[in-house]
Amino acid sequence: MLFSRYSFGVPGKLILLGLLITVLPATTSAEKWKLVWADEFNGKKLDYSKWGIEVNAFGGGNQELQIYTDRPENVRVQNGRLVIEARNDGHAEVGTKRDYSSGRIRTKHRGEWRYGRIDVRAKLPVGKGIWPAIWMLPTDNVYGTWASSGEIDIMELVGHEPDTYHGTLHYGGKWPNNKHTGKPYKLTSGTFADTFHIFSIVWKEGEIHWYLDGKLWQSQKKWSSEGGKYPAPFDQRFHLLINLAIGGNWPGPPDGKTKFPAQMLVDYVRVYQRSK
Repeated sequence: MLFSRYSFGVPGKLILLGLLITVLPATTSAEKWKLVWADEFNGKKLDYSKWGIEVNAFGGGNQELQIYTDRPENVRVQNGRLVIEARNDGHAEVGTKRDYSSGRIRTKHRGEWRYGRIDVRAKLPVGKGIWPAIWMLPTDNVYGTWASSGEIDIMELVGHEPDTYHGTLHYGGKWPNNKHTGKPYKLTSGTFADTFHIFSIVWKEGEIHWYLDGKLWQSQKKWSSEGGKYPAPFDQRFHLLINLAIGGNWPGPPDGKTKFPAQMLVDYVRVYQRSK
């Protein structure tokens, strides 16, 4: 399903900052939501009032193979879209060289929310060893280090399964006593590299719901934290991250068929909260 750049998945309704709109037709209530934060990527460069670019010479954990940089080769705004590009270029940062370079951005200290709705319209790269993600981390770690304070995975895709993405919650205790729950969503035809899709969550007190292109496909209402009582840890402010990892424990390394450069394209990010 394709949507206009200015649509919200509701035919005939345009989005302007501060406009009140009803939630997706798939929901059972007629709640109204207000747009509180957005990036349409219409400028010539990344808006640093909304995003920070992480530079990390040691990947992102999970035995990942990339080096994260702030170079325009890896993170840029182009033709009205955010481009996160993974390259097989042997780049080095702070004296460390890795075979692959890529990008990771976050809204920490620029955009943080407790409850709301997050929509990200994106087109994903695929191929063995490719690992794009749209996710959220707690800003304050009120309940302790990962994963006691939680993690919300809006979308993760491992490129050897190009028609499937995952929505997951991480919680419980500090590593290695962490837990996770969630499930995959599989397209009926095609892959996530074929066209743009809208990946969404609706996050309320004690419940988180996952949507794809306006269709509800998963809900979670049970979790825990060693650091606090339910609905901890998902009752604090979280920030958003978007990245493109290469390799790691889950997808494994690229193979000879993996194409580089690989691009994750993001058309927009929009955050809504319920109007009072």
